Amino acid sequence: MIDDLERDGLIRVLPYDRKKVDDAMAHAQRDLATARTILPSDRDWAYTIAYNAVLQAGRALMFSKGYRPDGANQHISVVKFAELFLDNSDAIVFDRMRRKRHSSVYDQAGTVSETEAESAIRHAEDLIRKIDTILEDHEPD
Repeated sequence: MIDDLERDGLIRVLPYDRKKVDDAMAHAQRDLATARTILPSDRDWAYTIAYNAVLQAGRALMFSKGYRPDGANQHISVVKFAELFLDNSDAIVFDRMRRKRHSSVYDQAGTVSETEAESAIRHAEDLIRKIDTILEDHEPD
C-alpha cells in the first residue's frame, strides 16, 4: 500500500502539479523514440533507454497521485509504486527491466541480445501506453 511505501521512506508527498506529470510523460516518449533510433548501433544502450522511458512514465504516475520517489533507491521506489496500479505481469516486466538495466550498466557490458533489446522496446511501448491510460482515466486523488 501507499502508506507502507511512505512509512518505509521510499516515497514522499509532493503537491500535485500537472506540468510535472506531462513533463515526465514527454520524457518517456522522447526516450522511447531514442531507444528505437539507437537499437541498430547499441543494444545495451537501447535497452537502458527503453527502461528509462518506463521509469519516466512511472514517475508521471507517482506525480499524478501526489508523490515522488525518495531515498537512495529511487528506481525501486518507482517500480514498487507502479506495482500498486499495474497488473502483476506488467509489474514483473517493469522490475525485470530494472534488474537487467542495472546489470548491463554496472556489471557487464554487451549482455543485452538483439531480441532482449527489441523486447524491451515493445514492453516499454506497452507499459507507457497502460500508464498513460491510467493517467487519462483518473484525476488526481
